[in-house]
Amino acid sequence: MGMNAWHIAAYRGNVDVMQKIWEWAKERLTTEEIKNEMLLRTDREGMNAWHIAAYRGNVNVMQKIWEWAKEILTTEEIKNEMLLHTDREGMNAWHIAAYRGNVDVMQKIWEWAKERLTTEEIKKRNYIMHRR
Repeated sequence: MGMNAWHIAAYRGNVDVMQKIWEWAKERLTTEEIKNEMLLRTDREGMNAWHIAAYRGNVNVMQKIWEWAKEILTTEEIKNEMLLHTDREGMNAWHIAAYRGNVDVMQKIWEWAKERLTTEEIKKRNYIMHRR
């Protein structure tokens, strides 16, 4: 599915593996490479590790990605590439969690969204209501 080791660890919910990859990346890669190959890279379905963790219901993985993203990404990148980013089906992480029936993930995403998104951004991107 076009996943790298970072995606696979997110899929498996393995925070320890993600932590080790993060440490190795910080030692060996540039900030741009970390940004593009880990935090923003998408698989064939258009899902980044953040989406994959939402799909799998891994709040702990999402929490770590959130913390790491705040180190590397700009506020706009966090908004657009995590909170508002949509996969090939047009669903963001919030929609994916709702589709999967994972209220815990939805609650956590909502907390992060309120921290970073304006009311207009929430309305504009149909954050609460998704229409296909």
